[in-house]
This record gives sequence, C-alpha cells and structure tokens, in this order.
Amino acid sequence: MAKPIIKTPEQIEKIRYAGMINNRILDAVGEMIRPGISTEEINRVVHEKTLELGGIPAPLNFEGFPKSVCTSVNDVVCHGIPSEDEILMEGDIVNVDVTTIVDEYYADASRMYGIGKVSPEAEKLVKVTKECLDLSLQAVRPGNYMGKIGEIIQEHAEKNGFQVVPDICGHGVGVDFHEEPLVFHVKRRQKGPKLEAGMIFTIEPMINQGSSDWFIDEEDGWTVWTEDGGLSAQWEYTVLVTEDGYEILAD
Repeated sequence: MAKPIIKTPEQIEKIRYAGMINNRILDAVGEMIRPGISTEEINRVVHEKTLELGGIPAPLNFEGFPKSVCTSVNDVVCHGIPSEDEILMEGDIVNVDVTTIVDEYYADASRMYGIGKVSPEAEKLVKVTKECLDLSLQAVRPGNYMGKIGEIIQEHAEKNGFQVVPDICGHGVGVDFHEEPLVFHVKRRQKGPKLEAGMIFTIEPMINQGSSDWFIDEEDGWTVWTEDGGLSAQWEYTVLVTEDGYEILAD
C-alpha cells in the first residue's frame, strides 16, 4: 500500500481553493433542486457552473463515467448516473456528489437534499448520516489512528437503527481524484495509518435504512443499489489534518 501524500503548504492552498469552488457548485444545486426536475438538469447545472468558475468536473469520462456529477436517489447508495428520464418527486431524497479539478488540484464533497416534504424515516436517515460524519471529525487530529473514524460512524449509525455500508470507502484526495489512504466507515481490527498534519482525505459514510448489502447495476456498470430496496444516504467532506486538529476544505 502506498503511503499517504503529505501535502505542502502550497498544495494545501490550491486544494482549499478547489474546495471553495466545489462548495459554490453544490450551493448552486441547492438553489435549483425541487420536485419535477430531472437529475440530468442537476448535471447541466453542475457542468455549467464548474466551467463558469474555472474548474473541470472530475467525474466526466473518469473510467468511462458519462456525466459531470453523481446523483443518487432513494435506494441508490452512490454513483447514480443523471438522466432526463429520472424525475425528482415529492418525498425523494437525493445525494449530489461533486468533485472539481481547479488548476490540477481536486476537491470532493456531497450533500443530501430532501425533495419537498419527506417521510420522518427518510428525514431521520439523512440527519443521522450527517451526524455520523460530523461526529467522526472528533478523531481527526495528528497522532490518532484512521480507524477511529469508522468506529465513531458505525457506533452512531447502529445506535439509531441504521447500517453502514462497510466496503465503499473514503480516500485521500487533492493531487489526484483517489489517493491513499482508504478511509473505512466501520470499525476494523486494523487501526489504519496514524494521522499526520498535511494529510487530506474524504470522509463519506453511506448509511442504509435496512441491510448494508448492495449490488452494482449490470446495465450501466456504475449505479450502486441497496440489496433490499431500502433508502440510503451519504454526506461527504474533504478534510485536512492540521497541526492541532482538522479543517474542512469542501462540504
């Protein structure tokens, strides 16, 4: 396994700027998302806003992915492909996952959006997933082990009656789309690498309403569905380990 890249102050500043751009793109999505629009309309907004702000949408053509953003609705865990035929309806929940390249540096974050009035169970799932992510930041400081992040996430999810998708991970980011280390969202026997100032990675727990099992769509080769058809939610930050804690670079 390759060692995590410790970013230089110059690289951190570039990734911080990419994170600011990434946040503005997600803000633009929040302003337009509503019942009756297609997920392809979200893709168009992300693509156009990214170019307007001087960025490049990292997902577009990455290993054959056909769109500029991932849109994962209801029982899609991640990597949903935007489509003109997928219309958001009242009560849906959707994850919008944006990764932006600015001046060759990457930032990556996703947010959940409730479409109109959602069910109490869906609202709880979205809320608890965000809490899992925010609570996990307590572990992000030099000298701690990466494994503590997953332990916190799993404990909070299960305490609230939900299950963590165990084998889709966060990852190092910044110089490339996906770097070392892997960031697991469940407790593991291995503690993982020790955190050092200058490490940058995503934390992006995927939390399921029912079973943690999933499968990949055979037709498109990308979309990850829950095995039992239950709802799934995800939030994602790009996080920098600082000398005394952490800084969220993209959220």
